[in-house]
Amino acid sequence: MAFDFLVPVEDKVMAHCELLPEQALGRNIHAHTQKDGLPVLANASIAILGVKESRNAFEKKPEKLDVSAIRIQFYKLMSGNWDSTIVDMGDIEEGESVEDTYFVVKEIVAGLIEENVIPIILGATQDVTYAAYRAFDGLKDMINLVAVDSRFDFGMEDELISSHSYMSKIITDKPNNLFNFSNIGYQSYFNAQEELDLMERLFFDSYRLGEMFNDISLAEPVLRNAHMVSLDVRSIKASEICFSENFSPNGFTGREICAIARYAGISDKISVFGIYEMENTVQSCQIIAQIMWYFVEGFNFRISESPYSNADFMKYIVPNETEELIFHKSLLTERWWVEVPSILSSHTKTNSPALLPCTEKDYLDACNQNIPERWFKAYKKGFN
Repeated sequence: MAFDFLVPVEDKVMAHCELLPEQALGRNIHAHTQKDGLPVLANASIAILGVKESRNAFEKKPEKLDVSAIRIQFYKLMSGNWDSTIVDMGDIEEGESVEDTYFVVKEIVAGLIEENVIPIILGATQDVTYAAYRAFDGLKDMINLVAVDSRFDFGMEDELISSHSYMSKIITDKPNNLFNFSNIGYQSYFNAQEELDLMERLFFDSYRLGEMFNDISLAEPVLRNAHMVSLDVRSIKASEICFSENFSPNGFTGREICAIARYAGISDKISVFGIYEMENTVQSCQIIAQIMWYFVEGFNFRISESPYSNADFMKYIVPNETEELIFHKSLLTERWWVEVPSILSSHTKTNSPALLPCTEKDYLDACNQNIPERWFKAYKKGFN
């Protein structure tokens, strides 16, 4: 069993828990310890999983990721009004080879998905996203991946997999389970024009950092449709993370990145949430802990709703020169969807058009005879 490769949470973390108040997360998380072994997954909703693999880092890491320091910061936070059970599975150390580590990550993440437990992966480098993506092999036909990242990470042709090129491997490797890729927060000066062109050719979605600054809620429908999220901590501005040389002066603020994490938690499709490329500083560990907290907070507010299965929806029909767009608005959450009729989805088993999460602005644009770009890309691609 792949779970046998997991290393228990360090004793110093558990000793720190003894000093925490009853309401702190550390007193309510079921952790993998040397004494008690692995926690039971039967009633668990979320699992913390450290991955210390860093040999494929684009910028070589001067030291190993200190997952224990992140745990200490997370454990000391107060639990919200939650009814979900969190377990801490411990860490995956570096294997004999990077491929060995990838295999263990894939098997453990697949095992957690099968148990309906969402792993929060704390990874030293973002190439671990590839191993987590491979966990869906045989579990789900096609998945939507969202990266919160200043770069697209396609890399150069024939480049070996690294934290700057893992997306190329995801796109080209068989079996190809990737249906859609979306990037939130890219910064143009970090991405070659060829990468931008590739995003367009493949009808992938990308949202510049400036767009997100103007309205962080643009991230919500993108994440609502995701099965997996890969968050590169280097998308956060350097001043928020303690001015490391690998971080940019421009990026998300702590408030914005936590809002994105909460949107990810609320999405009832997301099965894997990964956080990568963090630094071993107190400030970095604190912001990672808070990102995790907001993801769990969002998870506890998940509502499964669909215009095809819930009554509390308003339907809006918008005539257009070429298409008739049909929007649905939830009266409960005020979230919006738009029908994409390019495929009468056999996946839905209702012979009804597929539904694409969208925003109220998309509806208003359609009313002004401007077809939303997200609808157009989904239509061209055949939306799943």
